[in-house]
Amino acid sequence: MSYDLIKVQQKGRVGIITLNRPKQLNALSPELMQQLGAALQAYDADEGVGAIVITGNEKAFAAGADIAAMKDYSYMAAFLADYITRDWEHIRRIRKPVIAAVAGYALGGGNELAMMCDIVIAAENARFGQPEVNLGVMPGAGGTQRLPRAVGKAKAMDVCLTARMMDAQEAERAGLVSRIVPLEKLMDEALAVAEKIAGCSLPVVMMIKESINRAYESTLAEGVLFERRLFHSQFALADQKEGMAAFLEKRKPTFKHR
Repeated sequence: MSYDLIKVQQKGRVGIITLNRPKQLNALSPELMQQLGAALQAYDADEGVGAIVITGNEKAFAAGADIAAMKDYSYMAAFLADYITRDWEHIRRIRKPVIAAVAGYALGGGNELAMMCDIVIAAENARFGQPEVNLGVMPGAGGTQRLPRAVGKAKAMDVCLTARMMDAQEAERAGLVSRIVPLEKLMDEALAVAEKIAGCSLPVVMMIKESINRAYESTLAEGVLFERRLFHSQFALADQKEGMAAFLEKRKPTFKHR
């Protein structure tokens, strides 16, 4: 698939996707989301990639969904096109860790896209919010569901009902952001995190992601059982044998991702 609304590159075992609609502050049109989905799926299927970074530019990670593209939708048009579900939910099926490197605005669909990622690294100028109420609608790509899971009910109500933005520091305190770095170091930090993850055993990394996500989908007892079974299964991996042998031999492990 050819891309004109995103840019892709690979550095070592890290796949990098850059949203590329700068004049629209990376507004998330259906076409952009289709290209993002194709790129994510390609990296997910590539054995040479162990982690993925999604980023935007200094002004905006993504300032929201594309209002111009949706303003004239009718209910039936949105329903029959399966709007958002069709073009966004593929992110949930990516099994490798996905890191959002966020600078500038991450608003509406942009914040929802960041929340679909596994780790959010924010530049000091990052701003997060769900301003849909100002447009006469509510968040529709998980904002009312993922945000309270990340920051709690009170703050999610505040952000969604008042449309106010959180700065990077508040977002980190609330649990939405993993870490904050200076703007000029954002991609260096994101790549360092991705390279660290990609250097670990890929099957183990994928199992960790799946197990943590399971915590939001099940009771504690079921989640712990799921974790335990995955943990047991890892004793069948060559990487487990190598990792523990390397620890005892005081050397760096050489993982084969199997």
